[in-house]
Amino acid sequence: MLPFSLTRLSRTVAAGVAGVILVGVAACSNESAADVSALASAATVATDGPKADSALPIADSSSTVVADEPTSQPPMETTSGASSSIADTVISVPMIKGRTTRDSLALVRTIRAGRNATGWPVKGPQAAPGAILPGKRVVAFYGNPLSKRMGVLGEYPVDEMLAMLDKEVKAWEKADPSTPVVPALHLVATVAQADPGRGNTYRLRMDSTLIAKVYDWAKSRNGLLFLDVQTGWSTAEDELARLLPWLENPDIHFGIDPEFNMHGASAGIKPGKKIGTLDAKDINHVIRTLGKLSADKNIPPKILVVHRFTRKMVTNASSIRLDPHVQVVMDMDGFGPPWLKFDSYREFIIAEPVQYTGFKLFYKNDASKGDPLLTPRELVLLHPAPMYIQYQ
Repeated sequence: MLPFSLTRLSRTVAAGVAGVILVGVAACSNESAADVSALASAATVATDGPKADSALPIADSSSTVVADEPTSQPPMETTSGASSSIADTVISVPMIKGRTTRDSLALVRTIRAGRNATGWPVKGPQAAPGAILPGKRVVAFYGNPLSKRMGVLGEYPVDEMLAMLDKEVKAWEKADPSTPVVPALHLVATVAQADPGRGNTYRLRMDSTLIAKVYDWAKSRNGLLFLDVQTGWSTAEDELARLLPWLENPDIHFGIDPEFNMHGASAGIKPGKKIGTLDAKDINHVIRTLGKLSADKNIPPKILVVHRFTRKMVTNASSIRLDPHVQVVMDMDGFGPPWLKFDSYREFIIAEPVQYTGFKLFYKNDASKGDPLLTPRELVLLHPAPMYIQYQ
């Protein structure tokens, strides 16, 4: 396993809501926020050459074949059309304009790691009737309508945002025609705060009016609604409990972001000052609660999305207990250059199988250094292929 240490992350999703500042800035060191621009990692395709940002863009073409070579590959080189065989296997990946050799090699190695990993597909209980995964793929837009900085859900006028979602759905259907795509809106329904607020919980709950509005938007596309919680000093148990009436709807699902769960090693620290953490026992409580709701109300299994971009964000992942009425997605949720996102998927998602996988794409942050956004054509090659795709 490659060494991988996350040294810094900035996910700025701060915004004013009725005079309250919504916090979504993660920081895992004492460096100033001005110095934060993207994920940084010690994991590399071993090289002493220039950084990936200085690599020359590769020419636009339909595809290229990249060999998974064990030796160093300087990122200044660009992908060619040459092919090689490693262990009698050649892995072909699309050639995307602007993609570097370092990016392509990271994709190839992540594909290979998934193919060779033990534990995939995950053995678990047979899903109850009506399960969405893995027969369909979910493509979701994330954010909060009250904030233009939390994601695409609030950044654009509603009609424009929904048209953008339609376009992404079609792109995924084209990349993987065998898997139908279900559109979704992923609303941050509990937002971590910079200030303690009432109850000293460092979180702000969105009201039913806002949830209902976004739900209507989702239904206009025959889509799903995900209610996501950033717990702050509250708990997953408490934030889930107040949303259970909404979750009785068969097309509403749940998400939780350990980044803002300030317990365990992060206890007593304000959200945004350190990356939070969530233990398997807390995830298991959510699974049991959602599973009981699904069974008692005789509704299809719930999807539970758990965000992750470091190992410590989810502790004791191997102890997560599956339920036939809940489908658990571990969502690779970090931004940066393509090679880093692939490395993160390999190290934190593939290496610790839970059930299903997800992949998050940031329209702005992923492209802040000039990298083209990762495409469906590239991501469908991953093994396991992500069945939940989130755009922020």
